Amino acid sequence: MPDEIQLSDIRQAAERIRAIAHRTPVFTSRSFDAIAGARVFFKCENFQRSGAFKIRGAANFVYSIPKDRLGCGVVAYSSGNHAQAVAIAAASVGTTATIVMPADSPKSKIAATQGYGARIVIYDRMTESREAIGRQISEETGATLIPPYDHPWTISGQGTAGLEFLEEITDLDALVVPIGGGGLISGCAIAAKTLRPSLRVFGVEPEDGNDTYLSLRAGSRIEIPIPQTIADGLRATKPGAITFPIIQKFVENVVLVSDREIRDTMTFLLTRMKIVVEPSGAATAAALYHRKLPKGLNRVGAILSGGNVDLELLQTLGD
Repeated sequence: MPDEIQLSDIRQAAERIRAIAHRTPVFTSRSFDAIAGARVFFKCENFQRSGAFKIRGAANFVYSIPKDRLGCGVVAYSSGNHAQAVAIAAASVGTTATIVMPADSPKSKIAATQGYGARIVIYDRMTESREAIGRQISEETGATLIPPYDHPWTISGQGTAGLEFLEEITDLDALVVPIGGGGLISGCAIAAKTLRPSLRVFGVEPEDGNDTYLSLRAGSRIEIPIPQTIADGLRATKPGAITFPIIQKFVENVVLVSDREIRDTMTFLLTRMKIVVEPSGAATAAALYHRKLPKGLNRVGAILSGGNVDLELLQTLGD
């Protein structure tokens, strides 16, 4: 339930992960503002350790595991960013990490996860269940399973991005956050609405990965087919059991962006702002770039959640 995770949990997570997670910068662009029709502040988690916000939740989780359990290792499932984060966090405490990754994960993310010392187990996301594989490995080895979003420790860790953002930019009208499983927006929304109840919080999903969008309108969790979207980090098929009630309580609306709109925005961020942002990370900027949010917002904070993108995709931008 939403009230189980408090601002105090997020503050404690911030202290817990201080040594491993970067305090990421906030960027602005007058050219982007002119297109968006608002003053936009970008929280650049693409400059985070491992290239994405996921280190926040993964580290908070690993550092919360009782020490007598760490020797059995950890296991996680992820298309890439959570995978890398868990591998880094596990290595920092001297334990092993096994990561279940889909065969169609970006090659750069698989390589990076292996480079951080994790053992990779490949699966077919069309025919196999990553949750089932992860549970089986956990049961057979005793390794602690680290969910990518649907756990209070993960959510509290992800919420530190929002906490940092609002400590630096104190007078935002709205906060815009991408939604995969909902861990990042849940943690950030708890921080935002506790610190500033009047702040409006919006989520962004790809058009083909609209499970939270549909679920909010139905009033219950809706499962969709596996999304075929460029935003590989936003390919959840169903909102989390823990994250969804938080989103219902604190998030005003979810807007959708197309893959074409994401690509256009990635191109702008690369060529005009000189920053590399992956498709999932660029979703929030795309919603602003293409004016998907309500009119009348003057100062908007947007989280660019990651920058781990394959070179092959970068080479096609602008086509």
